[in-house]
Amino acid sequence: MILKTQRLVLKQILDSDLNTLHRIFTDSYVRRYLCDGEIWSLQQVEEMLAENQKLFSEKKFGLWSIETNTEQEVIGFVGLWYFFEEEQPQLVYALLPTATKKGYASEAATKILDYGFDELGFNYLVASCDRPKIEAQKVAERLGMRQVEERFMNGNPILFFRIDK
Repeated sequence: MILKTQRLVLKQILDSDLNTLHRIFTDSYVRRYLCDGEIWSLQQVEEMLAENQKLFSEKKFGLWSIETNTEQEVIGFVGLWYFFEEEQPQLVYALLPTATKKGYASEAATKILDYGFDELGFNYLVASCDRPKIEAQKVAERLGMRQVEERFMNGNPILFFRIDK
């Protein structure tokens, strides 16, 4: 499944993308913002890829790689994924540090929100981030999301944002 924006190509992440996805998850910048500093093993990423294939086949969503139109290099990923035992998946994204502050996160996330509303029929979508992650909060605000909740999980404040169709 391929989705396109003005500057990006979003491609369903496949099993053959294992090393690329592992490289993203082990990048120190991504680990700090997405994985709470944890280094994901190759096996953890393989398990995630298996879940990704299952989600796409059963629910038509999961994770897409983000590639630039010009260089055709993978700069991160975006998608819809289940967190915190919610009924509905959340918007998630990660960018390598060389791709930040260029509007790519907002552009890719907007395409996924549109897909969720128009193709999947969701009436709302949510995203969450740790309170200290100001950049993620700014992306949520640029997408038109509003903060609706704050939960403490393992002693850490998690902010929840929502956008309605």
